[in-house]
Amino acid sequence: MGHALARHSRVGSMGRVASAGDNAAMESFWALLQKNVLNRQPWATRADLRIAIVTWIERTYHHRRPQDRLGGLTPIEYEAKLNTTTALAA
Repeated sequence: MGHALARHSRVGSMGRVASAGDNAAMESFWALLQKNVLNRQPWATRADLRIAIVTWIERTYHHRRPQDRLGGLTPIEYEAKLNTTTALAA
């Protein structure tokens, strides 16, 4: 993997050794994406895959996955609450 990163002028994650907690959220996200989008069918083009990924994130992931940093709300619920609070303050 190091060669692929270097070939594309990228640097790998520099987390501490044995500090898996910082990667847990992203590992969970990638596992869900793999299961729900990538492994569902072969994709004819990158554009088709991109649309499928964005659609899955916007229609499914953001509506169903509560986030600790958002007080246990989904991103959609948090945004709705934020917009309501902003509208009331105006």
